[in-house]
Amino acid sequence: MLDERTAPYGILLLRVALGAFFWAHIYLKFFIYPGGFHQWWDNFAINGYYWFVPWYAVSAEVGGAFLLIPGIYARWASLYAVPLMIGATHFCLVRKGLWFAAGGAEFPIAWTIMLLAHAMLGDGAFALKLSPPLLMAGRKRVAA
Repeated sequence: MLDERTAPYGILLLRVALGAFFWAHIYLKFFIYPGGFHQWWDNFAINGYYWFVPWYAVSAEVGGAFLLIPGIYARWASLYAVPLMIGATHFCLVRKGLWFAAGGAEFPIAWTIMLLAHAMLGDGAFALKLSPPLLMAGRKRVAA
């Protein structure tokens, strides 16, 4: 049974945690990785990925970082990042196995599940609701 009093706050906690994970990964790429962002980017070509994969990876992480925490189109941001996490899971499984202690796929699997759960649950408490201007054009605004 869903507790309607606390569920929006649980979703808020999930949304903020996911956004924080994305922020942490952006920070990791720019300030922690040996060689920094450029080395991270070049590793995609070295590992045989297509040219568009790093572009998608960066866009999904930046979208997750900037959209999830304030709750701007948060469900869509979560869904957009799911293929990234599936790819990360595959990368870890093939190269390192399942176990997290060895840098394996446990965390990307959990992250994928959390992103899907967030997309199914909704935006949660304190989410910013923005109306797309193109969809609102031509609609009459009614004073409540």
